[in-house]
Amino acid sequence: MPEKEWVLRSATDMAAALRARQISAVELLDLHLRRIDRFNPSLNAIVVQDREGARRHAVAADEALARGEIRGPLHGVPITVKEAFDVAGLPTSWGDPGLRSNIAARTARSVQSLLSAGAVLIGKTNVPYLLSDWQTFNAIHGVTRNPWDQGRTPGGSSGGAAAALAAGMSALELGSDIGASIRNPAHYCGVFGHKPSFGIVPQAGHGIPVARTPLDVLVCGPLARSAEDLALAMDLLVSPEPQDATGWQVCLPRPSQTRLSDYRVGMLLNSPVCAVDDAVIACLESAITAIASAGARVDRAARLDWDLAAFHDTYLRVLRGASGALLPEADYRALEQEAAALGPEDGSYRARVARAATQSHRAWFQASEERLRIRDAFARLFETVDVLLCPVAASAAFPHDQDRPRWARTVTINGRQENYNDQLFWAGIASLPNLPATVVPAGRTPGGLPVGLQIIGPYLHDHRTIAFGRHVSEVIGGFTPPPGYA
Repeated sequence: MPEKEWVLRSATDMAAALRARQISAVELLDLHLRRIDRFNPSLNAIVVQDREGARRHAVAADEALARGEIRGPLHGVPITVKEAFDVAGLPTSWGDPGLRSNIAARTARSVQSLLSAGAVLIGKTNVPYLLSDWQTFNAIHGVTRNPWDQGRTPGGSSGGAAAALAAGMSALELGSDIGASIRNPAHYCGVFGHKPSFGIVPQAGHGIPVARTPLDVLVCGPLARSAEDLALAMDLLVSPEPQDATGWQVCLPRPSQTRLSDYRVGMLLNSPVCAVDDAVIACLESAITAIASAGARVDRAARLDWDLAAFHDTYLRVLRGASGALLPEADYRALEQEAAALGPEDGSYRARVARAATQSHRAWFQASEERLRIRDAFARLFETVDVLLCPVAASAAFPHDQDRPRWARTVTINGRQENYNDQLFWAGIASLPNLPATVVPAGRTPGGLPVGLQIIGPYLHDHRTIAFGRHVSEVIGGFTPPPGYA
């Protein structure tokens, strides 16, 4: 079978083919390595490779299978993981030149869960500096490019992950998300991604090396080329943090819905906080029409009982209160000085970040209290709908924009220049209330760029949003490889 017919399959299909002896783990690895040699030099998605280790594990997988032993549901499947995850013996830098020489002593808990299930790790994928951008570039590894258009961003911060999947260089990826860092690259690159409910996938081994405390709002989760792969990965990844494992476990409910006609669907496609490009809205409306035609009960009147501008303000306070703790000391002190000099009338994004990153504990506590009230509002919404459909970002993938600081950037929406950072709203809609969100391919713009649909569900109902995503992909089509990669 030709290379592309293997490397563009889902991880679930690859695992089944391996178990059926249709291909060996070594053969499958070699197909992926050839693919990497062909496409990675221009895409720059996979920035750390362990080919020798991958080959050893592929050989061991074949030997085990010959003995009738199957290590787990990913036995022999080649994967990559985001550079921010520790893998013993490999570098973890978060794109920070100051951490260029940091070599992990142990493997992150979530990575180990995939390896224990038989996965063969090829390497690690690129990230932006400190995982803080919707573009993927840093001073250590350079720029990652979108396989749909190399002049555009693949997203961030799991941008290398999504680009590697879309180009068929990896079968499954492990990313992380605090501000759409799984969802945004999935949307820009036309793949699947899942932001888990907060607190159900351990963060141990995913963190700036000087920090051990799990970060508020942050989650770790999978990217893939099918919803089935997301569900498989979540079954492997869900567990408590290591220090809690003695006393408790996580058991996610399976969805009671079995087909689209079982679902009550709400939608939020517009917001006063962040405009969305008409080309994106048209894709999402077309997908929702197909979903309704397949029997889903779409309620366009369902609304979250909360002021959306106030919602976004609370998210920024919580988010930047969390991410501010990761800043290098010099950067933090500079923000403190900047916040102290701000006038009360300054409501710019940069001013809001400076205030939130350096806020008092009392101010953060008040924002967190507001978050709990917002969670209650979502709980009321989910009494009337089963899932809520939203955009992922303001536009499809945009051209690389690396010369301006993030706070000064804009993005073109319907011919106008809008604030680059406003699209955090579409990240916060699931992140602030700690809810699960699945992104599935929903079509392409007239310019041929992919568009993702964000599916949000109640807390801990991760398998509901993933299952709904599977039904959607059956109706409107799932992953399509970019031109030139099929």
